[in-house]
Amino acid sequence: MTAHTGTTGSPTGPVTPPPAAAPGRPDDRSPRGAGDGGSRTSRTSRGRGTARAREGRAAWILAIPFCLLFLAFTAWPVVQSLFMSITDTRARDLRKPFSVNIIGFDNFTKALSDPIFRKAAANTAYFVLVGVPLTLVLALAAALALDKGITRFRAIFRLGFYMPVITSIVAVAVVWRFLLQDPGGLINTVLGWVGISGPNWLGDPDWSMPALIIMAAWRNFGTAMIIFLAGLQAVPAELHEAAAIDGANAWKRFRHVTLPLLRPTMLFVMVTTSIGYLQVFEEPFVMTKGGPLNSTMTVSYYTYQQFGFGNYGLASAMSYLIFVVIAIVTAIQFRLLRERT
Repeated sequence: MTAHTGTTGSPTGPVTPPPAAAPGRPDDRSPRGAGDGGSRTSRTSRGRGTARAREGRAAWILAIPFCLLFLAFTAWPVVQSLFMSITDTRARDLRKPFSVNIIGFDNFTKALSDPIFRKAAANTAYFVLVGVPLTLVLALAAALALDKGITRFRAIFRLGFYMPVITSIVAVAVVWRFLLQDPGGLINTVLGWVGISGPNWLGDPDWSMPALIIMAAWRNFGTAMIIFLAGLQAVPAELHEAAAIDGANAWKRFRHVTLPLLRPTMLFVMVTTSIGYLQVFEEPFVMTKGGPLNSTMTVSYYTYQQFGFGNYGLASAMSYLIFVVIAIVTAIQFRLLRERT
């Protein structure tokens, strides 16, 4: 075929047909080829969705046992105790829980008007106001010693400081009874060597609570020490070096560099320690049984006694009063330390 010029002036030559597609292979330019690409994309999306669905089902299968245990042993007891706090539930009513009478806030009023409960609340406040600062001071001093002062056998000292935390309260009580007993206790014996007549630590109402506070601070400062030690190791060394170059001594570096950077850590330690001390139970239970003359009676221990007496409604109301106080104290601590920060 001879090439010629059409009306548009463009050369026209022999028309070459497009190459044929290979047998069994669709033409990529055809709609069928485009459809195959789209189907592959959709199959990939469906595969990813199926994998995510399988992962979600596996997560729920693993979470269901925890959820059931949480509902059975945490959520349901909380709801049940809240219901008990507004009823006159006693031990005899456990077999017929729906036969109790709803009395509203009478249990709360009864608890707040109980002189022993008020005494226990005052003792608990005393325990917190003295015990928390003492525990924090001991913990911070031990953390500073481990961070800067003690260079040899640091791991042994760290273990020794932390051992009271993991020691059974029964063993701790045996040791502290030996230390505090009168006469013949180790502490009073040492005081006698220097001419001081030691008090009856566990038998005198004026000294029994300070004795328990000292014991609790010794037993619990190890946890706060570990947290403070982590906070101290997070303080950049460059800041201390710059302050030293400017002429700041060790006390000024601690006051103006270390303490401001430790405030978030101190807030956490203060809140957790306060929550624990507001619920103090083990120390009076194993050492004094709330005596002498209710001088070591705490709210948690008095609540425990009411459960033992079968006053479940009253004891539940006391438990929620403790919860409210803990929430208020925690909020105040957060507010004060955040303002200073």
